[in-house]
Amino acid sequence: MMQLLKWSELSDESRIAALARPESRQSASVTDVVRTVFEAVTQEGDAAVARFAQEFDGFAPRRLELTERVVAAARNSVDQADYEALQAAARNIEMFHKAEPVDGYETDIAPGLRCARVMRPLRAVGLYVPGGTAPLFSTLLMLAIPALIAGVDEIIICTPPDKNGNVHPFIILAAAVCRIPAIYVVGGTQAVAALSTGTDMIPKVDIIAGPGNAYVTAAKTYAASLPDGPVIDMPAGPSELMVIADDTADPGIVAADLLSQAEHDVMAQVVLVTTSDELIAAVQVELERQLQTLPRAEIAREALGNGKIILVQGIQEAVSISNQYAPEHLSLNTHAADKLVDMISTAGTVFVGGWAAETFGDYAAGPSHVLPTDGAARKWSGVCVATFLRSMTVQQVTQAGIQGLAETSARLARLEGLEAHARAADIRLATLGGLT
Repeated sequence: MMQLLKWSELSDESRIAALARPESRQSASVTDVVRTVFEAVTQEGDAAVARFAQEFDGFAPRRLELTERVVAAARNSVDQADYEALQAAARNIEMFHKAEPVDGYETDIAPGLRCARVMRPLRAVGLYVPGGTAPLFSTLLMLAIPALIAGVDEIIICTPPDKNGNVHPFIILAAAVCRIPAIYVVGGTQAVAALSTGTDMIPKVDIIAGPGNAYVTAAKTYAASLPDGPVIDMPAGPSELMVIADDTADPGIVAADLLSQAEHDVMAQVVLVTTSDELIAAVQVELERQLQTLPRAEIAREALGNGKIILVQGIQEAVSISNQYAPEHLSLNTHAADKLVDMISTAGTVFVGGWAAETFGDYAAGPSHVLPTDGAARKWSGVCVATFLRSMTVQQVTQAGIQGLAETSARLARLEGLEAHARAADIRLATLGGLT
C-alpha cells in the first residue's frame, strides 16, 4: 500500500526522493528498445513496423477505413445512452476549445512600419490513442477536436489493436464524430517511429501528440531529437495524481480519486498530501474497501505501492510540495480550495474542491486530458488548439518607414561586422533619396 511519510522528519535528500517518479518509467532499457525500433523502421519502413507490431501486439498493422458500413457496425454494437454520452463529451470539449484565444495580432511600430503575427495550422498531425489494457476513446476526442478547431488538414490516428486484433467500437465512433476517415491499427514505439519517418502505409507528420506508456513517451522524445523529426505535444507518460486534502475532505472521495488514477497503469503514481492524521487513517481504510470490488484491482494495488501519503504541518507546505512535484493532475480537496489556485504554479490541470472529480476532466468537462507528466508541467502545457498551430510574423515597410529603420539597422549590422546586411539597408535609403 502507499508509503506514509512525515514531511517535517525528512532530510532534503529524502524529500527529493519522496517526490521522484518511479525509476522504471525512465530506464535505459526502454531507451535501448526505442532506438532499435527507430533504426529498423528508418531502414526498412513498413516491413520493420509489421515485424515489431507482430512481436509486441501480436497482429500486423493495418489501415481501417471508416466507411459507412464500419461506423454503422460500431454504432449498432453499443448502447444508445453510451453513444449519447460520447456525443455530450465531444460537445463540451468542442465548446471549451472554441473559446481559446488563438488569434494573431498586428501593430504599428512606427509610421510606415507595421508588424503582425499570424497563425497557421500544422500540415499533418499524428495522434496516438492508447488502446491496450483500456481503449481510451476519450483521448481521441481530447486530441482530435482541438486539432480540427485549429484547421489541420490531415489527422493521422494510430491505436494498438485489442487482444483479438480489433479496434474498440467506441474508438471507431469517436473518430467518426471527429470526421476522421481512417484509423491506423498499430501501437507502441513502432507507431511513433512510422509517424516520425513516414512509410508507404503511414504518412510522416509534423507533430505527434498523445499519451502512452513509458515506451511511447520515450519514443516521442527520441523522435523529436531526430533531424527533421516531428515536434511533440509534451512528455505524456503514465498517469499521475496529487491530492491536497485537509480534515474537511471526504475520505471516500479522496480514496476514489486516488484509485481512479492508480487503475490506469502499474506505473501510474498517486500522492496524497494532507494536514490530517485522521484523514490518512480513513483513506487507508477506504482504499482497501474500494479495492475489494474494483475490476482492475491488481493493477491499482501495484500502482499504489509506488504511491506516497505525505503528512504536512499546513496547507502552505502542501502547496509548496505540489509546486515542486508538478503533477499532471492536482486535486484541491480542502476548505476554501478556490483560494489556493493562485498559489499553484506547476500542474497540468487543477480540480478545485471536493466536487471536482479528476474523472470529469478525463471525459467530459472540456479541457483536454492530454497533459504533461513526470514533472514536465514545470515547462510544458497540456494539449490545446495552439498545440496544432504555428505562428509566423509579417513585416510591412513603406517609404515612410525607411529613414529611421534603415539607419538603425545598418548601424547595428556594421557593429556586428555584417557589411552586406548594412548595404541591404543602405540601398533602400539611397533609392528613397533618389525618388525624392
